Amino acid sequence: MAEPFEMRIELGKVREFARATGSRHPEHTNAEGAVSPATFLMSSAFWQTAASSAWPRDRDMRRVLHAEQEFSFPKGPPGVGAVLTGQSRIADTVTKAGRRGGELVFTTLVTEYRDESGELVAEVRQTLVETSKATGADK
Repeated sequence: MAEPFEMRIELGKVREFARATGSRHPEHTNAEGAVSPATFLMSSAFWQTAASSAWPRDRDMRRVLHAEQEFSFPKGPPGVGAVLTGQSRIADTVTKAGRRGGELVFTTLVTEYRDESGELVAEVRQTLVETSKATGADK
């Protein structure tokens, strides 16, 4: 399990993210009662350090593909002003034979976000695939 990291849900960042993703929903832009877009927590990559990332440092990012992502919010997306503590872990790693030869390593990462009281407010699951050779490489 990686080290915890802090993530503040700031109105300016929520507005920037909403605009970048094309959201015009007022609950992402109004100052009163604003909440973060569902995928906003992916911006936590900017808040994390190497120590707070569960992704193994020895992996070659030239061979990594994004396969799947899932967000769950027990009580809805976090609101502006929330201060969350995130912690990531590897939930599963599976190796499969590739159809074109070589191996594919599927790694599922889970990041839990808790509020100031320690209550779980969000969980992000993402699956990344590492190929045997760099993507786009000659066969």
